[in-house]
Amino acid sequence: MWLLEEQPSRQRQPSPQPEGFLLPESAISPSLIQAYLAADYRVDAELPFTLKVGVFSEPLAHLLQRHQSDCAAYLTACNPLGRDVGDIENAARQAELSRELKGRSLRFIDGVGLDSQSEETQKWPGEVSFLVLGLSLEASRALGRKHEQNALIWCGKDAVPQLVLLR
Repeated sequence: MWLLEEQPSRQRQPSPQPEGFLLPESAISPSLIQAYLAADYRVDAELPFTLKVGVFSEPLAHLLQRHQSDCAAYLTACNPLGRDVGDIENAARQAELSRELKGRSLRFIDGVGLDSQSEETQKWPGEVSFLVLGLSLEASRALGRKHEQNALIWCGKDAVPQLVLLR
């Protein structure tokens, strides 16, 4: 499974989507969910790599193994609930998330969530993010909600990124 629902809900068929799968009931629009599913989640590790929802990541598997971790979360504090709040507020929100992660003694790596479209057709700019090692699904959800996020990416020990909807 590469899309985790916040709570079990009835499935519905969204307007026709190229992937042809069912999306859960959510306050998040089907088109935005599709954008999250298609996005590139870049990790600025020593050897940078990109995560894709539903696709096994060998670099992530090695990173988890090297740090003796069985999970990771890809989080941001930018653009709460999908609202563009501007560079200054986003930087302040991301700095607050960084302080919180450091306060919890969590290891994290900088990253950027990117629209997977070509630069000419991108609908939204890159969003500064962190790959947080060892953050459980439950703790990831709580942190995502605290920082007013629509969704996050979470990976278990199988190193397959999953989209986790929070609304």
